[in-house]
Amino acid sequence: MLDLIAAAFERQDYDTAAQLLQQLRHSSPTDPWVQFYSGRLDEISGKLDTAAEIYRQLLLSSVHVHARIMAQARQGITRIESLLKAQRQQAIAQATADPDNMQKGVLVLEPIASDRKSEAARRLSQIMQIDPYTARLQLPSRGWRLYRTGAIGELQFFGQQLLAADIPCFWATLAEIEQIQVFQARYFEVAPAASVVCQNEVDELSFLSFQWSEVTHKVMGLLPLFEQVVDINVRGKLQRKTQTQDYAQFCDLHLSDRGYIVRLCDRDYMFHNGISFSEQQTHNQTTVRINWNHLQNFLDQKLERAESWSDFTIFANTALDWSDLLAPIPSHIHLFRRDPSNWDAAFHLYSGLVFLKRKEKLM
Repeated sequence: MLDLIAAAFERQDYDTAAQLLQQLRHSSPTDPWVQFYSGRLDEISGKLDTAAEIYRQLLLSSVHVHARIMAQARQGITRIESLLKAQRQQAIAQATADPDNMQKGVLVLEPIASDRKSEAARRLSQIMQIDPYTARLQLPSRGWRLYRTGAIGELQFFGQQLLAADIPCFWATLAEIEQIQVFQARYFEVAPAASVVCQNEVDELSFLSFQWSEVTHKVMGLLPLFEQVVDINVRGKLQRKTQTQDYAQFCDLHLSDRGYIVRLCDRDYMFHNGISFSEQQTHNQTTVRINWNHLQNFLDQKLERAESWSDFTIFANTALDWSDLLAPIPSHIHLFRRDPSNWDAAFHLYSGLVFLKRKEKLM
């Protein structure tokens, strides 16, 4: 019977091979040759994932499998990998053929539950052609992970495959983020309706009025402030090194329908102008930190319906190494720094992605 199946494959009579195999699957389901020919038939019919899994199982059962079957199983895996690679390259080429799809963008992975990670890692490894162990390490448990950058057409190609595999993700272009208008808040003037005094890029002051109900998200972030310090190393010699001396606190209020972000920072908010958030503030008896906490309490009372996002640091730790991506991004952050820092652009990127995802511009 196996000889007849082999002959049917040789003359490419796959219907006959399938009929003969159907009989052997019932009588000898564990026979390695039956399993191999089943995999070969799946490969020919385009069921590449199923065929590859059969070939791998044969290789894992090497003690009980003939060397000839092992060799053909390896050849089958090589053929499938080559075919998948060619299909992938062709699909990416088609996805980036439109000039608009060549815009620079980002692909972000969203958190996935621990009990789903094993299966998700297997699927991620197949889609991205990496080993399952590496794939599992790349799946976030908390917060977002900046996973890939490049042409938006290519990122969309991968993102659609990830979504089809139940791996939560989204993608966006940097151009979309740059279209969001950022207002630097200096102080709130009146309540209950919000009127905020803002400063633009050329240091001009203006008023922006809005209803608190317009705020869809409140995005929080701590940005480290670095200083060069002199220290003594283990050999007793002086050395200069960079240390985190303090943190600047940021709070972005998203007015999604207007395309605006109102950005507050504890370093330049004028606490003694406009609304007083506590009696102590009026009498100059409080520190910036306490004033900031009073401001946040005030905002929390006004923004009961707005979603709060505070996982920036988790995202930043996956984004900071992408210097080529972050360096050109206008951060709209004006901290005094001796040297530029990717932290500023990372926060604006994070806040911008929250903004776009809310507006359902992302898949």
